[in-house]
Amino acid sequence: MEPRKTSIYNTIDMAPQLEYYANTLPHQEIKIRPSLDVLRKTFEVSFPPVEKNISLLSFFLTLQLMRCMLNIWGVILFLRLTWITSQAGIVLGLVIIALAVSVTTTTALSISAIATNGESGTYFMISRTLGPELGASIGLIFSLANALAVALHTVGFSEVVRDLMRSYGTIMVDSLNDVRIIGVVTVTILLFITFGGMDWEAKAQIFFFIVLMASFVDYLVGTLIPPTPLKKSQGFFGYDRDIFIENLTPSWRGPDGNFFRQFAIFFPACTGILSGANISGDLKDPSTAIPKGTLMAIFCTTLSYVVIVITSGASTVRDASGNMTDLMTGNSTSGCLGPACKLGWNFTTCVQSQTCSQGLANYSQVMGLISGSYYLIVAGVFAATLSSALGFLVSAPKIFQCLCKDNVYPYISFFGKGYGKNNEPLRGYILTYLIAVAIILVAQLNIIAPIISNFFLCSYCLINLSCFHASIVNSPGWRPAFKYYNKWTALYGAMASFALMFAFTWWAALGTWFVISLLFIYITYFKRPNVNWGSSIQASSYNMALSFSVSLTDVKDHVKNFRPQCLVMTGPPKQRPALVDFVGCFTKQVSLMICGNIIMEPDKQTQFQDSTDQYVKWLNKRKVRSFYTQFTADTLRDGVRYLMQASGLGKLKPNTLVIGFKSKWMESSPTTYHFFHTLCVLRIWSNLYDNTYLLLFAANDISENSDQVKTVFKNAGGTKTIDVYWIADDGGLIVLVPYLLTRRKRWRSCKIRVFILGDEENMKESRDAMMALLKRFRINVTDVVVMTDTERSPQPKNMNKFLESVAPYRLYDEQQEGVSVQELKKKEPWKISDKQFEAFRLKSERKVRLNEIIRRNSQNTTLVLVSLPVAHGDCPSALYIAWLDALTCGLHCPAVLVRGNQENVLTFYCQ
Repeated sequence: MEPRKTSIYNTIDMAPQLEYYANTLPHQEIKIRPSLDVLRKTFEVSFPPVEKNISLLSFFLTLQLMRCMLNIWGVILFLRLTWITSQAGIVLGLVIIALAVSVTTTTALSISAIATNGESGTYFMISRTLGPELGASIGLIFSLANALAVALHTVGFSEVVRDLMRSYGTIMVDSLNDVRIIGVVTVTILLFITFGGMDWEAKAQIFFFIVLMASFVDYLVGTLIPPTPLKKSQGFFGYDRDIFIENLTPSWRGPDGNFFRQFAIFFPACTGILSGANISGDLKDPSTAIPKGTLMAIFCTTLSYVVIVITSGASTVRDASGNMTDLMTGNSTSGCLGPACKLGWNFTTCVQSQTCSQGLANYSQVMGLISGSYYLIVAGVFAATLSSALGFLVSAPKIFQCLCKDNVYPYISFFGKGYGKNNEPLRGYILTYLIAVAIILVAQLNIIAPIISNFFLCSYCLINLSCFHASIVNSPGWRPAFKYYNKWTALYGAMASFALMFAFTWWAALGTWFVISLLFIYITYFKRPNVNWGSSIQASSYNMALSFSVSLTDVKDHVKNFRPQCLVMTGPPKQRPALVDFVGCFTKQVSLMICGNIIMEPDKQTQFQDSTDQYVKWLNKRKVRSFYTQFTADTLRDGVRYLMQASGLGKLKPNTLVIGFKSKWMESSPTTYHFFHTLCVLRIWSNLYDNTYLLLFAANDISENSDQVKTVFKNAGGTKTIDVYWIADDGGLIVLVPYLLTRRKRWRSCKIRVFILGDEENMKESRDAMMALLKRFRINVTDVVVMTDTERSPQPKNMNKFLESVAPYRLYDEQQEGVSVQELKKKEPWKISDKQFEAFRLKSERKVRLNEIIRRNSQNTTLVLVSLPVAHGDCPSALYIAWLDALTCGLHCPAVLVRGNQENVLTFYCQ
């Protein structure tokens, strides 16, 4: 028990504690600091003492070293290393060891760096660094590699047991099936040991380590004992200069007789370096134990490999018969082949007939031959193979359990369920057991070893890549306590591992990376897990975005690269889905889109309770690529003004303002109406935003507060047309928008029609000129229609309807009693005086007439775009909004009013 540590400022203001920083670890209870609001409002309180939870299960550096050495030493050490020496020779054998160790050492340095950057196992190292896209897939590959390693070492054990049985004349079926039977029985026994939990497994590993060290000492002692005649007949003569020189160079034999094949067979002897990292959660101090234990284990095991290659190559010939009759009785060596001739033995007959059964090249248990006690070496083989098999049988399910708990892939969570106080993955043990049994049935080490090497190399490649990537992106969160690593050595490890995969077994390498690619595509484009691991991929994305954004500031704007970067005044986006969908259609993967929400002071308390994250999630779920930003202001007008100036970054700033048209504008109260219309009227901002384009969206069939999920812009446009009423030349934005729309899949079949003003006398010339212009702009339109009747008077019923809409906002001179119109205008500036109404009567009639033409020509279109009229400085806002309503009323499709800033957004020049 210990008292809770608090700050001297306040008893609930905590001093720095580990618990508040551990909430980023997986599957741990989150502890949250008191908020600033709580600190301001809460009085001093006292806390009772709390219990300090200490884990009962802890391992020390010695256990980490022992576990790594046991997993590195294995079947290859006793059954294949001397054979590899005979094939590659001492020199190339040492080169193979050096290359393998260079890969494992660089990987160990990367492991140490990543492990000391946080508490985690191998899977968490990779996944939390590379993210779920690559991390989850390599976690699956790595757990499979561990399961296959169980089979490799079990088969090695079975071969030794089979040979022992045959030496006593016991054969169950035949050579191959005996290995299968023994292997299945052995892995079944190991499975029941793992069911006993980590305590049983740890005790078994300690016993195996003692036996293994004793067998290694026995081997070294055996090299110094003068050999018996029987051992000489089997090829062991003790240290000899001629034998050493003969075995320096390679002697490739059989289908495995090449450098990379021997390298592939040897490499599993170096693959136990992650055993400590796999159980880092059980270590008392992983940040110290993993680097020291892993690197010391690599040094010790590498030294043992070098000693065995040199000692066996200096004392044993490649070919021997095992027959005592090959002892030479005379001094003549005529016709005798090999270094054994000078030592009194003639193995020429079996060498020439290729029937030799003994020697480095033919006998897999040369270490037992050289040793002082053959049975102690056999015990060492049992210890090495069983300890490695047991270690991998424990680590594979634990890695897979972590992957299952992340719930990245479907249908695998069943195997992640833990049992008992140590959360043992019993179902994972059974799955690993079944995979191991399937591979044991192959029963051939030389086939299994290269495949396992492929999977481990893939894992090492990704681990080194994780370390290199985390180092290169300079993330502030990358602070490993282990300093003896370098990003370039990590890159070497990644590249070497990748190259060796294809050098060993190219078809297995292709298959592995193909599977990883499929899993990557699945996670990236289909699954999209809702996780945030703070990976180096995220840090890299930030660096790239920042770098490109800064570099853009030096790039001058060019008309060829113009993109409509839209600030869309959606409010809460889910309240105006049609507006969001419309802009998303032509900005997705093309340009910037920002959804803006102005929060008034009266709504501040209620609206700020809704998190910004939920709106971003809504946009992502709707597959709209947009930012969301909210701004607090006293008025809507001020909020939009400030948001236009503050939003964006560098060149990534809005140049196009998109707002929704309020269909029921006449029902609004004068105050709300005033604010709304000052937002919509272009004249308010004409001096402020000379470089801003305006898109006014009017969808008469969509309510501004609609919560519907599907809008007209989520449906396919079909083969209908998009009608563009290019009334005023503002730079071409009104033509660019429909072109961008038709690049989308839903709108690809739509045809564009352009309507322009003209007269009957020059109709053909006007049409041909516009067609030529659009052709030079490389915008494909199906037709250009010249409107020759726009100056006719509108129908009386339509004009009367317009007059009725503005009547509530008229200031009739004859109705005023003692109050001047000027005083009323100051009080209600949005209203229309008789003088203003008459001054703009012709413009009003033109808007009504244009609406009649639009309704006549565009009743069955998908979308209508109309040039937005520019309001005169003296035009009242009520009259202007009535014009916009008159332009778009009566249509059965969405209408967009577009106005550029009189600068070109289209060009037909190359420069």
